[in-house]
Amino acid sequence: MRFGLFGTGPWAHLAHAPALAAHPEVEFTGVWGRDSGKAGELADKFGTRAYSDIDSLIADVDAVAIALPPDVQAPLALRAAEAGRHLVLDKPVALRTEDAEAVAAAVAARKLASVVFFTRRFTPELDAFVTEAAATGGWTEARVDHLGSIFTPDNPFGASPWRRERGGLWDVGPHALALVVPVLGPVTEVAAMAGPRDITHLVLRHAGGAISRLTLAVDAPEASAREEAVFAGEAGLLTVPRARWSPDEALGRAVDQLLAAAAGGASPACDVRFGADVTAVLVAAETALRDGVTVKLG
Repeated sequence: MRFGLFGTGPWAHLAHAPALAAHPEVEFTGVWGRDSGKAGELADKFGTRAYSDIDSLIADVDAVAIALPPDVQAPLALRAAEAGRHLVLDKPVALRTEDAEAVAAAVAARKLASVVFFTRRFTPELDAFVTEAAATGGWTEARVDHLGSIFTPDNPFGASPWRRERGGLWDVGPHALALVVPVLGPVTEVAAMAGPRDITHLVLRHAGGAISRLTLAVDAPEASAREEAVFAGEAGLLTVPRARWSPDEALGRAVDQLLAAAAGGASPACDVRFGADVTAVLVAAETALRDGVTVKLG
């Protein structure tokens, strides 16, 4: 399958470009970036071509992978889907529910394959855990603490304007939701409270009645940064395992799922429909934070 990559930032270098270049069933056709110089450098590094025109790259491929901020990603994804291209998207799909829904609708209308790169969900450890936990059932609650400290000189994501503006809710919140929603079910109610710095506390009610509590940040004090998650219920306590951090390998597995779906197989669990549902929860959380109310979904 011919792939075009949109984006030239750290994530494109760490995950997308190496995975596309190495995948035996992918022809890495070209790269487009908002900075043509960076696009040229990335293309040279991975033996492909830099494109200066968005539509020219879309025309030359069967699928696009996007490694851009969500507000830039959403209109590009819609443009590619309307042209009949399969989609590998980053999380979150968009910053507005209507934008995410438009992409999901375009994918569904054209029967395209899509996958949203919730990174750790594409590791063997987390894939096996979610499958087992969902099959076990009987969970009454979950707790997820996902707090990073990215605004340090050595962190490649610290220079990201959208992460600084939107904080942990939008950056690591999708990862937490991609863990709890498949196990506990869709979110029906959202309550939220802001803490110091960018720390956000969410309390979610799920369709089956279970409650999850999420603590999210990308600007936490370094000494308090952590990733911990546990489910509790009739089966006792189940701690989420740590996954090995290898983003290019995880992106390769996401591409595997896209290729299988495009060939007539099942849609990936983390497809654009799921990604749009995650965006809706994040938007509801913003409303809950702003207005001090509990927001109902569905």
